[in-house]
Amino acid sequence: MQRVEIEKAQQKMIDYLDTAGIVLTEQEKENIEIADFGLGQLEEQGLELITYINNEHYCAKELVLFSNQTCPEHKHPPVLGSEGKTETFRCRWGKVWLYVEGEPTPSIKATVPQGSEAHYTVYHEIELKAGDQYTIPPNTLHWFQAAENGAIVSEFSTTSRDEYDIFTDPRIKRVPETNG
Repeated sequence: MQRVEIEKAQQKMIDYLDTAGIVLTEQEKENIEIADFGLGQLEEQGLELITYINNEHYCAKELVLFSNQTCPEHKHPPVLGSEGKTETFRCRWGKVWLYVEGEPTPSIKATVPQGSEAHYTVYHEIELKAGDQYTIPPNTLHWFQAAENGAIVSEFSTTSRDEYDIFTDPRIKRVPETNG
């Protein structure tokens, strides 16, 4: 991604958080991560996040999804002697559809990103509105998409090791790359 694109997405994330009354410090604003997953389709398949804390015991993050934005299907596998990341999503603002392993929901509300259909394989739908939460067990395939107005999700988890996440789409690069 170009530096200007990253800065634009960071400001858009700050605007979403301001709308929801979630305050970031100046240092947190400087540490906002924009993940386009190497696909170059941030508005369709991407995620904006800030990690408040991540240590050997626990992790807390704020995840922002723009209108209809999707975080691609992935899982958090066992790594470095752990069973993998357990994460609880709590919707703070907006609406998000979370898809996990299990009985497929007949008519899902999300729209799988065009051209990536083969890389989305789990369709058990959980709808999260502000105040709702759901815990995803370790090593469980999942993906999520914001509704039309976007969403803010607080993530509380065991230690996060995003660099080890396994994505269904082999084109994905979890560690962001910047150009210029």
